[in-house]
Amino acid sequence: MPPHPNSVLPVSTDWWRDAVFYQIYVRSFADGNGDGIGDLAGIRSRLPYLADLGVDALWMTPFYPSPMADHGYDVADPRDVEPVFGDLAEFDALLAEAHALGLRVTIDLVPNHSSHDHEWFQAALAAGPGSPERARYLFRDGRGADGSEPPNNWPSVFGGPAWTRVPDGQWYLHIFAPEQPDLNFTNPEVVADLEETMRFWLDRGVDGFRIDVAHGMAKPDGLPDMVPMDDTGLLADHGPGDHRFDQDGVHLVHRRIRAVLDRYPGTMAVGEVWVSDDVRLAQYLRQDELQLAFNFKLLTAEWDADALRQAVTDSLAAVEGTPAPACWVLSNHDRPRHVTRYGGGELGLRRARAAALLQLALPGAAYLYNGDELGMPDVDLPDEVLQDPMWERSGRTERGRDACRIPVPWSGAEPPYGFTSLASTWLPMPEGWQQLTAQAQTGDPASIQSLYRAALRLRRTSGAFGDANLEWLPSPDGCLAFRRPGGLVCLVNLSAGALQLPEGRVLLASAEVGDGTLPADAAVWLTA
Repeated sequence: MPPHPNSVLPVSTDWWRDAVFYQIYVRSFADGNGDGIGDLAGIRSRLPYLADLGVDALWMTPFYPSPMADHGYDVADPRDVEPVFGDLAEFDALLAEAHALGLRVTIDLVPNHSSHDHEWFQAALAAGPGSPERARYLFRDGRGADGSEPPNNWPSVFGGPAWTRVPDGQWYLHIFAPEQPDLNFTNPEVVADLEETMRFWLDRGVDGFRIDVAHGMAKPDGLPDMVPMDDTGLLADHGPGDHRFDQDGVHLVHRRIRAVLDRYPGTMAVGEVWVSDDVRLAQYLRQDELQLAFNFKLLTAEWDADALRQAVTDSLAAVEGTPAPACWVLSNHDRPRHVTRYGGGELGLRRARAAALLQLALPGAAYLYNGDELGMPDVDLPDEVLQDPMWERSGRTERGRDACRIPVPWSGAEPPYGFTSLASTWLPMPEGWQQLTAQAQTGDPASIQSLYRAALRLRRTSGAFGDANLEWLPSPDGCLAFRRPGGLVCLVNLSAGALQLPEGRVLLASAEVGDGTLPADAAVWLTA
């Protein structure tokens, strides 16, 4: 068998600057052992697919030992593998095989909190108030005459208060679920343990980390009350009045993280930083902090020319003056998929195809979410199968994120579509997805998967993209047009009617343009 065309990892210390990352939600990507839950063996079996798709790197969500109160983001041991997903030997094999195929591997780092099953938290519960064990977390006495009220008014992003009382009367802070106690990053032991975790995985050969809640970790002195807010939910930026996030002390943590990475040339970290202010976001991208930070403006923008142009402009402005490139996201495991956000059905799919060309034409790094290349939509699940902690914590008023976490369909005409050998999957897969499967789309030149393959190939091989800049071009109302320094022109038609194509050679289009016009809800790449 001849070597894969991407079989040699290029020697580069800043490969991430224009890389396309593929997010693998481990539970939902591929099941290798037949229990209905995705795992490391399943990922290994699909690595050739990912290399052929044309992505540069993977981001794997947490696969560490966990009681799964928040599907792995409640980590009981950050330096091992959850048996449901495999073991360290399986991870090492995955890493070696990915590298042999030219795929870099980045993994989730979850520093803000641990699982309540972590040995440290169990020791803290046993040790009692004032102990060194409790000092690793944020235990406080309650308010009120008998200490029966929480220490402050902070809400959990999953609903309810951010405090839980333990039998001896103290309370502990958890910005997320009660099973996810926040760690105290003013404690040197906590920082040292994070550094040890990073070295553990870097020594095994990982290429970097995605840092969960990268604007967390630091809390203001005294833990004062915060400004009451109507919407305190997940992934909302409320600005300086929200004491739970984006405190100045978080940058000290990021400098420690960067210092570890700098001892491993060619490694990187991207931060999940839900900060909408460009100046504040830029602070995370200073020379001695994160290499990348997700800018979610493209993900949160409506399907509207002005909104998308503003999202691009703001995202580029946020990194201007920093060493970092922009970092573009359309979907992830926490937000509704963009096929659904853009209207669902055929309309949503048409717009998702156009959005793919918009995202991949922009300068900087891009993150795809597993299933983006298949045009996967959200799935309206029945109440009884919902598993996201937001569902119960909100009193069953917020349905949570399960709809965007449905397992990936690989082949066949009925559920589970080749995801597993078991009849059922951890979240149910719907009927009617036979044309959505990777197998059905492979080789179909009209499929969204084929569009992604072509776009990724051009992005990797064409000189038309040039450096990390773009120039906006005049365009009709309801349209976006920009040129990259290498000569690539991207035109996105968000108006109600077809547009006459400008002069130039068509490199790729999200819809048929053979008559010289670009239909509504379509995009095209052109070059002179």
